[in-house]
Amino acid sequence: MDGEKKYMSEEELRKHNKAGDLWISIQGKVYNVTDWAKEHPGGEAPLLNLAGQDVTDAFIAYHPGTAWKYLDKFFTGYYLQDFKVTEVSRDYRRLVSEFSKIGLFDKKGRVASVALTSVALMFAVVLYGVLRCDSVLAHLGSGCLLGFLWIQSAYVGHDSGHYEVMTSRRYNKFAQFLAGNCLTGISIAWWKWTHNAHHIACNSLDHDPDLQHIPVFAVSSRFFNSITSCFYGRKLNFDPLARFLVSHQHWTFYPVMCVGRVNLFIQTFLLLFSKRKIPDRALNILGIVVFWTWFPLLVSYLPNWPERVMFVIASFTVTAIQHVQFCLNHFSANVYLGPPNGNDWFEKQTSGTLDISCSSYMDWFFGGLQFQLEHHLFPRLPRCHLRKISPVVKDLCKKHNLPYRSLSFWEANKSTIRTLRTAALQARDMTNPIPKNLVWEAVNTHG
Repeated sequence: MDGEKKYMSEEELRKHNKAGDLWISIQGKVYNVTDWAKEHPGGEAPLLNLAGQDVTDAFIAYHPGTAWKYLDKFFTGYYLQDFKVTEVSRDYRRLVSEFSKIGLFDKKGRVASVALTSVALMFAVVLYGVLRCDSVLAHLGSGCLLGFLWIQSAYVGHDSGHYEVMTSRRYNKFAQFLAGNCLTGISIAWWKWTHNAHHIACNSLDHDPDLQHIPVFAVSSRFFNSITSCFYGRKLNFDPLARFLVSHQHWTFYPVMCVGRVNLFIQTFLLLFSKRKIPDRALNILGIVVFWTWFPLLVSYLPNWPERVMFVIASFTVTAIQHVQFCLNHFSANVYLGPPNGNDWFEKQTSGTLDISCSSYMDWFFGGLQFQLEHHLFPRLPRCHLRKISPVVKDLCKKHNLPYRSLSFWEANKSTIRTLRTAALQARDMTNPIPKNLVWEAVNTHG
């Protein structure tokens, strides 16, 4: 009976918002997930970001219906007092239910098989170009093609990380291992660690790791106050070196993107050999060993050092297209400080996300992620459905007076450079105070 239920206020729930005392609410029922947080498949960061709040929308977005049965063992016996559902949340949950009923989350199409086949064919052509051809142009083309291979392989790893692209969980993990660790040299464990936090805390300056690029980039002048990264657990110092680099970031953006892959390699090694608890650490390390065996060996077959350097630079430069794309989706969108609020989760996603408009034949090129908002709202939805649900999302945003930004690739680049230039000019203003700490960590994005 209702009279026998135990209730707690939202203010009381907010007190349970740290690692050793982590409670959440889902549809008004309060759960203690303190011990479960470290076992959570999506990592501890998403739970910490939303600790002490009602997280119904986020839970629905990232978990299939089968996950609900596991909640009972965490139930505290308390219900949230005066629990209310906003109109936008109600409409969002209705959409999720409708998509589920017509099977959109389960209809994965043939995207994974086509993508893996194309990756295999590209790999075969790269091998032929390096091992069987003597032409410098053939070697240059092979390097460029390897870059495109890495881009498509990353999309497969991304898809398999959000939902099962294969027929079983075991095959899905193999797809992650192959597409991520073995073919690209980037650990799927590192990707999950940062990417899940990014989705939950989209465009939070101190909680979203995808915006924390000090000292090289700063998308907002708020970074000039040396804010503390809640994800990495350390201060992002805006020292004189950071001021200098940020002051020129609108000029260095594209050159840095051309070597951005080096940072991803470094981050992979730092995480896998850290003391942090890593799921499948040995498997991840094995995959990295595979990559650093075949890639240097392939490069060594080129006839001389100039061609080897040309091959590596060409492959890295092509992958810059993907690095730039990821930045376009968020750099020029709205940002905020502090943790995300579970009650306006939908609003935060629309505010911090930008779509790239393109023809349908370019969907393969962008991996479906040009529909970034749709992906953020429905991360379990296979990319083959993102274009068809785009009008529905647009209508929902219009109904609730929420932003729906969709720009061409060219306009999105202009918007991003404009954001970087604005922050760069602000950084050049020497009246802005900077810390006297002159120590700069060369690898700045890992705690």
